[in-house]
Amino acid sequence: MQEVYEFLKHCGTYYLATVDLDQARVRPFGTIDLFDGRLTIQTGRSKEVSRQILRAPKVELCAFDGKTWLRVTAMAVEEPRIEAQEHMLAAYPSLRDRYQPGDGNTQIFALEHVQATFSSFTDPTRVVSF
Repeated sequence: MQEVYEFLKHCGTYYLATVDLDQARVRPFGTIDLFDGRLTIQTGRSKEVSRQILRAPKVELCAFDGKTWLRVTAMAVEEPRIEAQEHMLAAYPSLRDRYQPGDGNTQIFALEHVQATFSSFTDPTRVVSF
């Protein structure tokens, strides 16, 4: 888990894929945190991505650091605790102009049943699960 977290943090931007009824949707994301032993991401309840995840919680993340790419499949489960929001916003203070813990919009999802695949053109593919 730590390795996946550090890879995503290093990349800065990763791409999150969701399902919207019968259509895949992909968008850039930048929040990744470790809270209470789980990887977490953040969005706003007012966004379509929130509604998509709540309807169909299977997600994929993909990131590339210039040599290796990482694909993460997971179930995104809402983490309702204010402490998770506080932890995320402490890690990303630039979001505080749009989000505040307990504002009714800040939303944290924990990634569960994770399978992370590290791939490159030169090294063997490696899979970790947690």
